[in-house]
Amino acid sequence: MGLPEHNTSTALKLIAFDTASEWCTAALWQDGELTLCESHAGQRHSDLLLPMLSELLAEAGINWRQLDGIAFGMGPGSFTGLRIAASTAQGLSLAADLPVVAVSTLEAMAEDSGHAQVLACLDARMGEVYAGIFRRDESGWQCLAGPGVAPPAAVVLPEESGFIGVGPGFSAYPELTGRASPRLAAIFPEIIPHARAIARLAAARLARGEGLPAESAEPLYVRNKVALKVCER
Repeated sequence: MGLPEHNTSTALKLIAFDTASEWCTAALWQDGELTLCESHAGQRHSDLLLPMLSELLAEAGINWRQLDGIAFGMGPGSFTGLRIAASTAQGLSLAADLPVVAVSTLEAMAEDSGHAQVLACLDARMGEVYAGIFRRDESGWQCLAGPGVAPPAAVVLPEESGFIGVGPGFSAYPELTGRASPRLAAIFPEIIPHARAIARLAAARLARGEGLPAESAEPLYVRNKVALKVCER
């Protein structure tokens, strides 16, 4: 079902997707209208993603070469999920000769919140969260802090009032919620990185000529170490 989008009237067609969380989400942007596909994937992102993208295009009656670009959630997020998203974006970009737009997953969460001042937090496992502070003005989203990874007790909180918190980092770590609640107007832990927000952000960037070649489709890991040794757990 198409969802009308009023933030831009740019005539573009692009496909967007995200695999940074337990969800696999995809969106087709056609001239300001979004069509969505999503699934709670667990560890099955690599099996689900391409069929979801093909389904969106087939339902719209268009092919890859009729698109103007490809957008993906570059991270931070699941290491495996980010590799899947980046490699898929690279492959599709090369095959269809399309530019790529890489979008921060934390910024996408801020975009999806409907608020202008946001602390976005994703569960990074290993007792930590990925976090970033964002504010939207007339030029778009500005990142005030992050993206970074930290234990709940060390996450940088907004200094000003009027910010909200979004993301499953809050539900994964109740101590973060308890620490942040006095500083935030509200917390929405159900907001995840979603392709619909990535598509909205990417459409504006493509319209400004900010699409990049396939080799620029790289993940944003933030954390270099992906696992703890037994003695560190």
